[in-house]
Amino acid sequence: MSDRHLRPLSALAGVASPGRFGKTSGEPGVTIQERSGLGLATVAARRGQAAALKQAVANGYGVELPDSSRVAHGSTVSFIGYGPGQWLAVSETLGNHTLARDLAERLKGLASISDQSGGRTVLRISGPRAGDVLAKGLPIDLDPRGFPLGSAATSTISLMGVQLWQTGDPQSYDIAIFRSVSQSFWRWLTASAAEYGYEVTPS
Repeated sequence: MSDRHLRPLSALAGVASPGRFGKTSGEPGVTIQERSGLGLATVAARRGQAAALKQAVANGYGVELPDSSRVAHGSTVSFIGYGPGQWLAVSETLGNHTLARDLAERLKGLASISDQSGGRTVLRISGPRAGDVLAKGLPIDLDPRGFPLGSAATSTISLMGVQLWQTGDPQSYDIAIFRSVSQSFWRWLTASAAEYGYEVTPS
């Protein structure tokens, strides 16, 4: 069978079932969706190539690399700053390992690229109580005055490493976690969201 017919199995397969859970009265306070099929890759600038890398990203993807913990959205690829000269690249259109290959070709000699598509789970957590749920485990104040639209952070939630960024909606966050802790994170997340009522939607 050609590998083009094979699809990676979600780390949450059999665990994240669509439906309404927790508090059942009223509208759900939180919506949770796994963002499957994304292309994910880390990008690290090589020594002395920072300026050339920024120009190559601008030329190739139409977006300016952020200099801090921010997310910059291009037409096909978003870049999330998480350290000096380091970014997480995310793409819906260049899914799975296709993104890393494209980055390696366009940024050859300027950056080190590492495919993360099979090693991370990305969840979108949204709704009027999304911030309240995350506040139970995240040691970062998500108040818009300190965490405005476009902000990103690398931190921990319940001792699990996460990368978090806002999607453009003040009540919506994307969170990338390592595949190995996906089910542990899911248990924490759903237990924390239960009091508000949460809905799991198909990816």
